Amino acid sequence: MTTVAIADDQSLQRMGFRMLLESQDDITVVGEAENGSEAVRLAADRNPDVILMDIRMPGTDGISATKQIVGSGGRTRVLVLTTFDIDQYVYSALRAGASGFLLKDAQPEELLNAVRAIASGDAVVAPSLTRRLLDQFIGHLPDDDVPDPETASELTDREKQVLQAMAEGLTNGEIAERLFLAESTVKTHIGRILQKIGARDRVQAVIYAYDVKLVKPRG
Repeated sequence: MTTVAIADDQSLQRMGFRMLLESQDDITVVGEAENGSEAVRLAADRNPDVILMDIRMPGTDGISATKQIVGSGGRTRVLVLTTFDIDQYVYSALRAGASGFLLKDAQPEELLNAVRAIASGDAVVAPSLTRRLLDQFIGHLPDDDVPDPETASELTDREKQVLQAMAEGLTNGEIAERLFLAESTVKTHIGRILQKIGARDRVQAVIYAYDVKLVKPRG
C-alpha cells in the first residue's frame, strides 16, 4: 500500500486529490495540510511514501517545506504540483529535493502513475523538460548548497560520460546507444553515480551535473 499526504491551501483541491487517490486499491491518504509548516509536521508524524506539494501556499511555501522534508532524511518523497510547467518555482523545488512535478491539470491517470513511480524510487520529470528547466534557470538563482566541484573527481570517466548524457536529456536507451553499452549497464552506472554524489534520483543527479559544470546551459 502506497501512503500519500496532500499539501494544498485550497480545500476543494485537496478533496479532489483525496477522492482520486482513495479510489485506488493500492493507495491510501494519511493526512492533509493547508500550508508548508503543516506539511513538514505531517511528513514527520505520518511518514508517507509521497507528499503532493503545492508550491504557492501562505506562510511556509512548498519549496521551503520540500527542503525541510527531504533534509530530514526520512523516506518521504515530494511530488510538486504547479499551475505553470516552466517557472523558477518548479526549478527551485527540484533543487530543494522534489522527485518530480506535474501540472495541476494533469489527467487523473498521470497523477496516479506519478505517485506510484515516485513511491518506487523513480523521478517524474521528462529528461528533455529537466534540460529546459536547467538551461533557463541554472546560475540565475542563488543557492548556498551548490556542491564542491571536486566531488566530481570521485566519478570514473565512464560515469561522468553517463552523467553528462543524462544532463543532456538522453534516456537510458539513448545513452546506451551513444556509449555502446547495454541498457542494463547504463542503469548500473546510474545507480553508482547516485550513490557517489548522494543524489536521491535522476533529477537530482542532473542538477548536480550543472552545479559542478559537467554540463553548461545552452544559449
